[in-house]
Amino acid sequence: MGEWWPVPDVLAHLAGSWRVERAVRDLAGGDEGRFEGVTVFAPLPEGGLLHTESGTFTWRGTARPAERTLRFLPGPTPGTADVRFADGRPFHDLDLGSGRHVATHPCAADLYRGEFTVRDADHWRTVWRVGGPAKDLVLTTDYARAG
Repeated sequence: MGEWWPVPDVLAHLAGSWRVERAVRDLAGGDEGRFEGVTVFAPLPEGGLLHTESGTFTWRGTARPAERTLRFLPGPTPGTADVRFADGRPFHDLDLGSGRHVATHPCAADLYRGEFTVRDADHWRTVWRVGGPAKDLVLTTDYARAG
């Protein structure tokens, strides 16, 4: 993919509701899973957005409810974001000014490498490659603006 849609202000762009479809592939074991649900980016009183994802994760034929929460705070430069876990720990930076961004996050002995690409005003994708002694995964998530 070589054509990206520039986003001058990440927080303004992400605000609202998105339909989510995520494919999870375990490269070591060959298993594949799927998450389907909704992500809502709602304003935080102190600025930024609260990212709440909820839906159903199916792994090895078993479907179960799944959710996660992140905080997208204003980044160090206008239009960027500082993404944090719900408890405030740093996760990664996010700058979609060019329509594409690569972020990394070390997690114990594993390394998460995420590529974010924006296709247009209503569609974006993340691909996280997780590698290390405990994990060998690819998580591909497609977002489509709801409504």
